[in-house]
Amino acid sequence: MNHFLRSIFQVLVCFCSFQVGAQSVDPFTNHKVPARGVISLVGGVGVAYYMGDLRDDLDFAHLGLGPTLALGASYRLTEHFSARGELRLYSVSADQRYSRNFQNNLSFRTTNPDLQLGLQADLFSFSRQARFNPYLVLGVGVTYLTPKARLDNKWYSLAPLTTENVRYNRLPFFFSGGIGLMYRTSTRWRLGLELSNNYLQSDYLDDASTVFPNPDDLPSDLARRLSNRSEEIGQPAPQPGWIRGNPGLNDTYLFFSLRAQYLLTTRHQMAERRKVRCPRF
Repeated sequence: MNHFLRSIFQVLVCFCSFQVGAQSVDPFTNHKVPARGVISLVGGVGVAYYMGDLRDDLDFAHLGLGPTLALGASYRLTEHFSARGELRLYSVSADQRYSRNFQNNLSFRTTNPDLQLGLQADLFSFSRQARFNPYLVLGVGVTYLTPKARLDNKWYSLAPLTTENVRYNRLPFFFSGGIGLMYRTSTRWRLGLELSNNYLQSDYLDDASTVFPNPDDLPSDLARRLSNRSEEIGQPAPQPGWIRGNPGLNDTYLFFSLRAQYLLTTRHQMAERRKVRCPRF
């Protein structure tokens, strides 16, 4: 019975100290507290940019930018490294009318989800609490491809039509790398900017990769019309086997985003919990 009451008392003391720590004006003390275990919520909004077969130059008048949203969490491993995971949503588009291969007249837009797991390396240690902290991030993830094209004022999903007579993987992996800068606005909040590039293990983000197929091999008239669109602008129809994309170079998409980070636990709270030796369950 005494052991039970002592356990209850420890839990209550732990809870009270946690609340006091949360309300502290200056939570960062001289106590040496390991950074490991700090959990944060992260989110971001920004723009996404596509690079692939339907774009050959940086045309500022027709960038095809789309919005990107991200929501996730990070877990601090050391003073300089954090693991992070994010669920993201992005939109991109392109139109060959504004490229050197205008005669093909292909276009697409897509809104895709992806899931990314990564490792972030901060320049300055967590304990230093630097006002500005640059960082690098490397990650791996998977995305779901949903390219669409417009025909007769209606949007059609391209992947089921097999416009190149190829059933490609719609859940490809990607590798990502980026740089960022975080600004500490308060004990718990950080705001920053991040630029990252995502290298798809697929060339079908835009539904174009190899060559024009034999029209007779395609499953429907709709597939034939969306596979070969040159005649819509008065250009001669490409012959089967003519270049439609570049399979030797996979597609990529870039993010430039404004990010926010909220610390769920702080160094002071961890120190206070250790002082009272909160029981583990």
